[in-house]
Amino acid sequence: MNAWTLVYEGYDREGEGLREALCTLGNGRFATRGATPDGRHRTPGTYVAGCYDRLDSVVAGRTIANEDIVNLPDWLPLTFATPDAEWFRPERADLLLYRHELDMRHGVLARELRWRDGAGRITRVRQRRLVSMADPYLAALETTFTAENWSGPLQVRATLEGRVANEGVARYRDLRGDHLTGHATGSEDHLAWLTAVTRSSRVTVALAGRIDSAAPGTRPVRGLGHITCDHVLDLAEGTPASLTKIVALTTSRDNASHDARSAALRRVRRAPGFDDLLAQHERAWSRLWRRARLEVNGPELSQIVHLHIFHLLQTLSLHTTDLDAGVPARGLHGEAYRGHVFWDELFVQPWLDLRFPEISVGLLRYRWRRLPEARAAARAAGHKGAMFPWQSGSDGREETQTVHLNPASGRWLPDRSRLQRHAGLAIAYNVWQHYLATGSMPPWCAELLLDIARFFASIAVRHGERYEIRGVMGPDEYHDAYPGATEPGLNNNAYTNIMTVWLLMRARDTVELAPDFAPSDAELAHWDDVSRHLRVDFHDGVISQFTGYGDLLELDWDRYQGVRRLDRALEADGDDVNRYKASKQADTLMLCYLLTAEELTTILNRLGYPTKRGLIPRTVSYYLERTSHGSTLSAVVHAWVLARSNRGQSWAFFTEALYSDLKDVQGGTTAEGIHLGAMGGTLDLLQRCYLGLELRRDGLRLDPLVPDRLGVLSMPIRFHGCQIFIDADHDQARVNGTARRAYTRGEATMARTGDLGRRLIHHRENLGLTREQIAERADMSPGYVKYLEENPDTPDTGSLYRLADALETTVDDLLGGGVDRPPGRGPAMAHPTLEVLDDQECLRLIGPGGIGRVAFNGSHGTTVLPVNYKLHKGDIVFRTASGGTMDQDLRTGLEGVDIMIAFEIDMIDETNREGWSVLVQGPAHHVPPEELPEVTDADVTPWAGGPRHLYIRVAPHQITGRRIHGL
Repeated sequence: MNAWTLVYEGYDREGEGLREALCTLGNGRFATRGATPDGRHRTPGTYVAGCYDRLDSVVAGRTIANEDIVNLPDWLPLTFATPDAEWFRPERADLLLYRHELDMRHGVLARELRWRDGAGRITRVRQRRLVSMADPYLAALETTFTAENWSGPLQVRATLEGRVANEGVARYRDLRGDHLTGHATGSEDHLAWLTAVTRSSRVTVALAGRIDSAAPGTRPVRGLGHITCDHVLDLAEGTPASLTKIVALTTSRDNASHDARSAALRRVRRAPGFDDLLAQHERAWSRLWRRARLEVNGPELSQIVHLHIFHLLQTLSLHTTDLDAGVPARGLHGEAYRGHVFWDELFVQPWLDLRFPEISVGLLRYRWRRLPEARAAARAAGHKGAMFPWQSGSDGREETQTVHLNPASGRWLPDRSRLQRHAGLAIAYNVWQHYLATGSMPPWCAELLLDIARFFASIAVRHGERYEIRGVMGPDEYHDAYPGATEPGLNNNAYTNIMTVWLLMRARDTVELAPDFAPSDAELAHWDDVSRHLRVDFHDGVISQFTGYGDLLELDWDRYQGVRRLDRALEADGDDVNRYKASKQADTLMLCYLLTAEELTTILNRLGYPTKRGLIPRTVSYYLERTSHGSTLSAVVHAWVLARSNRGQSWAFFTEALYSDLKDVQGGTTAEGIHLGAMGGTLDLLQRCYLGLELRRDGLRLDPLVPDRLGVLSMPIRFHGCQIFIDADHDQARVNGTARRAYTRGEATMARTGDLGRRLIHHRENLGLTREQIAERADMSPGYVKYLEENPDTPDTGSLYRLADALETTVDDLLGGGVDRPPGRGPAMAHPTLEVLDDQECLRLIGPGGIGRVAFNGSHGTTVLPVNYKLHKGDIVFRTASGGTMDQDLRTGLEGVDIMIAFEIDMIDETNREGWSVLVQGPAHHVPPEELPEVTDADVTPWAGGPRHLYIRVAPHQITGRRIHGL
């Protein structure tokens, strides 16, 4: 088994939907399911993040409106035919070989087949496809044909198909899915194009395609909603011949676009050939994998971990940061849940925060932009603050359906899941986790958290000595009303109430970080009162899921053994799951997933409920016995809460969560789209649960309990702007290679280590030592030595000195013999000469980055400061602290007017007593949030270390340079 490839052998008509979902390719902006380019039994799907449309449907005698992510025109169709034969279809072909291979390292899906036609001619076909991670508008399909026992013409037909609809979920087929209208097609300079418009949201979508082939094509044939072009390849026996289809997908929602059609045509016309497109795509994936690296023991486990990371990054990549898009529960992989955004970010963002914080910022902005809608929803319901919907889509209104179909009975039933107010708690939790991971609490994030706190404080109503939150649903989702009740909703869901207390406590902390948003003293006092008097119920020595839960009936579990969706099974039997102590997934136990035992007991004590010994393990055991695991998230949560009390059971749940999509444990649901929350949850479980990684305001704490079968768990993370490497086994944690259990915020690192990895390998090989031997000499883990050899990083000073001793060299030598240090004080050369450098040579010299000096007229006179810099897209980029001296002195206070500064870089070769100096003059530009994705890839570290998140970009207007030589 290869840890980086997922392979499907043979054609399986019944299993096509599952393979299509798991072989989806995407780049965070759009994704295309792994459907075959040919065949009739396929479920094609191409989805752009955030592209929704709303349609009315008549169901069970009533008109309902549903907003869906739109299935966009299909760019894949391509088929072929040998002489006098029908067009190839895999379901009816005589297949001698049929194989799909998903290469997760490089983001490429390959299909290989050997096909014998009716005349006995055997043709080998190999296809490679990609959805470009380098250019988020492009995709390509390369097809190579080899005639094995014949020669002659092969006809190839390529199509852009606009006659698609949302038909990917069987239980939605009574609902309208014809979201595209107004189709138009045409051709221009051998390029074919197709446009369509979404019916209600009026988003224009454009596809433009180009065929690269030695065989000229016929003039494109325009049809009603599609356009087709034929090519004839003259095949010679045994000689491969290729044809490549390159497409651009644009919409009227895109930035920097005049219109979708012309943009698509420009992009596809300028696109490179397949080989160059693939090389750029692979480099982009390589950069992602360096940051997303997560190593476990063994190829089988590694393959599943890679699969989860791969699909998470295809849905939420660096391209997503520039979009107004949230976390769709089923990724961009299918139409289940209509592409809506639920609370799945709760399971996804903590992993992103420690690797791709810029993606997390984009996801939080999706929520912040919908804050006005959430405020309006709260006001309409008679509350304060912001009430976020259970299902969100384009504009933030409540998108939860009012009825849903039970496939087991065929009946349409009321859907009350919009009563899950805890979506807002998930958003607030992610704001706080982002702050803990990055040290950053932007004002708009504070505004978001505080308005959510204001809402939950307002729905807590005083009843006697306690506050109560009534008429809600918890995460369980089976219980939406009391048995026989005429009104839906439950009272005092423990998860909602206890997390509300947690939220109000964090709101007080947030006020300290963002005093401009501080509520009145009276409101703060009310929040404090609510956080000390919210009601929580108990029964049988455990926390009650909600008031009255203990009075429900026990279910006959033997009768429904193995049934995951009890709600559907009971309704089909004429019964109601509301009558029973039965859960779809973790509800009360979510508290143990989000909070440490110390945090949970502190909150209960704050509420005046002294915790008795064994309360938490009793509660875990009680609800575990009464859960049907009707959601893939259930296994994630139970693996987490059992990690320290029942390691064997925790591992069983963890492996179920890992394989939930690969083995489709929910019985047919994966074909409708992967479960992104479960995938993100397993990754977070590895990093925070099994590593025991706790984010605190003062740093990191590690308390590992890594299952033996994981071996050594290794990963780099980013914490407060610094990259650190963690590896651990079942009894020891190591930070940057050294055994320790804490990492303090702002620890010093050795910035600009240059080509450290190459030098480590050079010295190690000269000594004839292995990584393990060097690690033992340096008293650090072999995993960290491997990581430093293979990745650019900023190790701490102690690690470098220990490595230098182990390699019998010096720190200066490991850092490049002074190349990356400020110039020293060596003696001058005997007969120096001075060379004037041109602009191109100056830029080449400063290109690798390093240490420079900024000079400007500040508030205290002429100011000269050292900075670490990188040259990024022709500009000099460095980081400093917001609100600091440099920040204030480099602002003019006028929109579009920047201060001119000088930037000097010197390099001295003391051994040869030579050197050079480059002076750059230009305006200093404060990089605003919307431009951050352009510069964060530069990986520049601040001179002073720590959480310095302000980027300054200097555009070189004048460059001068000198080099000094000896004779």
